[in-house]
Amino acid sequence: MSHDDYLTADQLCRALNLRDLTDPAQGAHALQSLLDSVVSALATAWESSVRLVRSSPVVPVRENYDRLGYRRDDVTRARRYTRYISPTVMLRSHLSAELPTALEDYAGRDGIDELIVAPGLAYRRDAVDRTHVGEPHQVDLWRIRSAPGVDDDDMLTMIGRLVEAVLPGAEWRTTDVAHPYTDGGRQIDVLHDGEWLELAECGRIHPDVLRGSGLEPERWSGLALGMGLERALMLRKGISDIRYLRAGDPRIATQMLDL
Repeated sequence: MSHDDYLTADQLCRALNLRDLTDPAQGAHALQSLLDSVVSALATAWESSVRLVRSSPVVPVRENYDRLGYRRDDVTRARRYTRYISPTVMLRSHLSAELPTALEDYAGRDGIDELIVAPGLAYRRDAVDRTHVGEPHQVDLWRIRSAPGVDDDDMLTMIGRLVEAVLPGAEWRTTDVAHPYTDGGRQIDVLHDGEWLELAECGRIHPDVLRGSGLEPERWSGLALGMGLERALMLRKGISDIRYLRAGDPRIATQMLDL
């Protein structure tokens, strides 16, 4: 890549100063209420502890891609999709970039059944329109257990609880999908106003990801789920334009404080 392929100082400053609507320290927002509902539903179902991971969006390329099993020639690494700061540093393109390092903290421990919650902004190069922004809010929800044997039944329980928390009573379905960092990947679709819409994706944590964080797959297992929070909130509140979520008009902003 050439020098022109990297973010300028002004571009980086703008990105880092963008308000994270999932962070209560930056003001209240309905995204936080929605996330709290999902976390409570999953932690209650599993009787698991909860760990919040909230880190800088500036990450090593290795954390965003290599440690999650992305190939060197994967198209998602291209500059047209990724905001590079240097050859080895970037703005994270998904919240999964936080998880390999987070998993390292469990090495050598026992008796673990924990839900890791990693919310925040991801950085893409999407055009801004009614349903897309370049800095979407996402959350990764990973269950990690110091025991083998997390299976599809556990995954279906997770999906059911997630959908009920986001869209109570909604019909849902799954289709197979491939991720480099999961086994048995599924896309979760919900039926909304007569149309099937994608809500999230999930799968069992890939053994190579566990092993790369110092956790032997023979002793550890878990589930990985990623969800776009804007899409979820738009479905829940019947919002037609994603730009309303950041509206400065007080008449709109006050409607973005609850579910």
